[in-house]
Amino acid sequence: MHHFNKKSLFKKILLISITIGFIACIETNYDSSNNETPTMTKDGFKTIFDGKTFNGWDADKSVWRIENGCFVGEVTPTKQIKTNSFLIWREEKPSDFEFIAEYKINEGGNSGINYRSQELSDIPYAVKGYQADIDGKNVYTGQNYEERGRGFLAMRGQKVSLEKDKKPTVIETISNDEELKSHIKKNDWNEIHLIVKGNHMQHFINGVLMSETTDNDPSSQHFSGVIGLQVHVSESMKVEYRNIRYKKLLK
Repeated sequence: MHHFNKKSLFKKILLISITIGFIACIETNYDSSNNETPTMTKDGFKTIFDGKTFNGWDADKSVWRIENGCFVGEVTPTKQIKTNSFLIWREEKPSDFEFIAEYKINEGGNSGINYRSQELSDIPYAVKGYQADIDGKNVYTGQNYEERGRGFLAMRGQKVSLEKDKKPTVIETISNDEELKSHIKKNDWNEIHLIVKGNHMQHFINGVLMSETTDNDPSSQHFSGVIGLQVHVSESMKVEYRNIRYKKLLK
């Protein structure tokens, strides 16, 4: 008579489990050994710059380079540009979204993050549209400026409504300019966070709301377009961007 050996069966099951686990471990290690930047973070943001290549981005490489895991935009007295030059994200033309990046800019620098912007057909790497402004002296950092358009839309500290054929209307004051400016570090890393949905735009620096814009002007408002990082015409400037993340918002 054949006797059922529970101990032998347990050993076989254990051996099979160990073998399956070992194979899974090998496959996991293989998948993660490519050292690529994760495409999705736990908070739903997608990393859109791998820190090593221009994959997904397009720029004048005489102005923009990659160094120490950062996009670096620079002009010098011997390396000049005639028009503002943008590093353009080519993967999407976002509509409703959140965008987060860390930046560092020298004192004489002038930069910004354009969004829902349109490319110019006659000037390479030039765009027009909404811009979250950044400058090294923090005179304008955090405001909403329309590149090649209506100009200053919302200054730092303002919640603004834009109406057709009217100047921007300040509907509320967030805080005074100097208090907001105190949250922005000079010649050091800062985090900029944009929340853009419908005709409503918010600019945050280091977690603090700097400006808020509601665009009610049908003749000028835009609901989609490219994202571009700016190097401004200057005698000399340098700006760096890293840890660039993006999240599409549902309508």
